Amino acid sequence: MNCIFVAKKPLFISSNAYLSQLKKRDKVKKAGFSGILDPFACGTLIIAYGRYTRLFTFLDKNPKVYQATLWLGLESDTLDIEGIKKIHNIKRFKEERLESLLQSFCGKVSFIPPKYSAKKINGKKAYEIARAGGNVVLKAQEMEVFKIEFLNYSHPFLSFKVWVSEGSYIRSLGELIARELDCFGSLSYLERLSEGGLVYQNEKKLNPLDILPFPIIKCQENLKEAVFNGKRISKEDLKIYKEGKYIVKFEEFFSIILYQEKNIEYLVNRISLC
Repeated sequence: MNCIFVAKKPLFISSNAYLSQLKKRDKVKKAGFSGILDPFACGTLIIAYGRYTRLFTFLDKNPKVYQATLWLGLESDTLDIEGIKKIHNIKRFKEERLESLLQSFCGKVSFIPPKYSAKKINGKKAYEIARAGGNVVLKAQEMEVFKIEFLNYSHPFLSFKVWVSEGSYIRSLGELIARELDCFGSLSYLERLSEGGLVYQNEKKLNPLDILPFPIIKCQENLKEAVFNGKRISKEDLKIYKEGKYIVKFEEFFSIILYQEKNIEYLVNRISLC
């Protein structure tokens, strides 16, 4: 089965465990997801079956939109409610200060990923090292906050909605916000609302040609055999003159190609259209 859709991961289950449930339910062997969600988080998870798993790398996943609740005063190893160490009593803040502080995070933000994350250190996931009691040292990286919106403040819980770039960690953003308030802070709730404009719609099957961000070339039948077998074709065959990635489409299948430096390279070939 080849298909791609947006699922809604429940709370307190890993993305891998949830994918296993879907595979068993739909009786498929090959499946994958794009954009891992932490076990305590819920929300949109792009799922693909069969050869459509090869399309993940080509999807435009910006922006990622989240709704989060930051528990001010919560000290946690995992920066969420799964690794609670201590709850500190802190003073109440003025809403105006919190709204202004959130806006100050718009733009490029330097952060260190959580030690309990899937970031790799010498080929091993950071959370595996942390759980084994090892020393986790992760390099600072950058996320872009396109937009952030204050939703509610019911002390000590600060709720906000945020639009961020791929590779962002909302747990780390929450930690940075709390640090500016001179207190600990960890997420008590996190939901991904959308990813690259894709939202949950009761697992509606998506047409890959509608969600891939490349121009579509509808090819003549005389090129079908050559493309199907991955043979060499020219820019004149396809009538393209600008470098970039393209979808070469036939009635039964499509391929993704790259035209660069006068050469055409097959990036993904012979993906059937359901």
